[in-house]
Amino acid sequence: MERLEPFLFSAVVSCGFLVSSVVFALLSRGQRNPYMDEVFHVPQAQRYCDGRFSQWDPMITTLPGLYLVSTGIIKPVSWLMGWTGIAVCSTGMLRFINLLFSTGNLYLLYLLLCKIHQKNKATSAFQRIVSALALASFPLLYFFSFLYYTDAGSTFFILFAYLMCLYGSHSIAACLGFCAFMFRQTNIVWIIFCAGSVVAQKLTEAWKTDSLKKTDEKTPPVPSSTAEITKIVQFLSEYVLSLNNLKALILLIWPYIILVLGFLLFVFLNGGIVVGDRTNHEVSLNFPQLFYFFSFTLVFSVSHLLSPHKVSSFLHSVKKHPLFYTVLLIVSLLLVWKFTYVHKFLLADNRHYTFYIWKNIFQRHELIKYVLVPGYIFAAWTFIETLKSKSLFWNLAFFICLGVATVPQKLLEFRYFIVPYLIYRLNIPMPLRSKILAELALYSLVNVLTIYLFLNKTFQWPDKKEVQRFMW
Repeated sequence: MERLEPFLFSAVVSCGFLVSSVVFALLSRGQRNPYMDEVFHVPQAQRYCDGRFSQWDPMITTLPGLYLVSTGIIKPVSWLMGWTGIAVCSTGMLRFINLLFSTGNLYLLYLLLCKIHQKNKATSAFQRIVSALALASFPLLYFFSFLYYTDAGSTFFILFAYLMCLYGSHSIAACLGFCAFMFRQTNIVWIIFCAGSVVAQKLTEAWKTDSLKKTDEKTPPVPSSTAEITKIVQFLSEYVLSLNNLKALILLIWPYIILVLGFLLFVFLNGGIVVGDRTNHEVSLNFPQLFYFFSFTLVFSVSHLLSPHKVSSFLHSVKKHPLFYTVLLIVSLLLVWKFTYVHKFLLADNRHYTFYIWKNIFQRHELIKYVLVPGYIFAAWTFIETLKSKSLFWNLAFFICLGVATVPQKLLEFRYFIVPYLIYRLNIPMPLRSKILAELALYSLVNVLTIYLFLNKTFQWPDKKEVQRFMW
């Protein structure tokens, strides 16, 4: 089967594109006009198609990467095909760009799985191909591949940059990171993660070398004692204070450093990270966002994270370290108490699933948000457990970037979880075939339900004539 892998994957890509094209046709026929955020994105892209690059909608908060790429693809193709008129940059044509990105994401996910798990000889072609198909079908990413949103393109360039980073092509990775930044400014966090993963690899190598000189030590994924923490801090201090080490790191990650410096210059000149309307994008310390992300991951990776054995292991860990979990519980309760923010959009728009989650769970009783804390801790524990195969320094880079990407967000928006979720899922040990198939079945079921609800369960607001639809 390994010899047939390229042909099998090509067949999967072709079938995936065919199925997506059918879904695309259904959604475009059902919702011909721009919907939700498309009412801002589509007209702006059409201005760029007309060559009016100086005109900008002040309600748009992201940079024009999506519109530039769309124009750069559609205009040459329309010229070659002889297309003219309103169809050239119609809503359907612009949405189709994201369908292309979606296909690209499937290919990139497959290449990333091959690269990350290349040392694991037990991984089969079936696991790689079906895992890639499952992740490309990830409900949040898949749904927005049929609308003119930034998610598909943004994810494409982040995945591409991460792939190039893993192959050591850091200059190309930084260029792709710039493209990702042009789609969504917060993507700079995941470019920093790429640099961090490179630094983590060097630190791990240096730690192993240092350990061989002393004793046969291994870097624990999570320090479990004060002595281990002291050793790691001491090692990092010695490493950072070495000018030779710093020089070697800078020479290795200089493309990312230039990109980050450019980002800081942009923030300084722009007066903030958001362009356009900033009133609804305020920075906050919304620490429960991490809890929401861990819970979100537990739901969508339930086949990998939840089992009687894992529950038993968690309870055993609690019994073994009661003081640690007591302190963690108290800190988590305090974070929920003092740092839970509810964005006005969350309860003002009943078209989003998050509206119903918040209304039917969190608003049911004042104490609900505290009752859920033990569940958050279990979700976080299972999350960390599955990343134990990665080095401490890789985990440190990932969790720092995860916190920076989620905590400042005041709005609970599941789309913000797409990139960290995919990076997490790519880096866990390759699951068993049965678990991958269960994952694919879950994603497929959720996709069918969300698309069905979007197309068939429409409603209207009393003061609006337009048809309203349910969506993520």
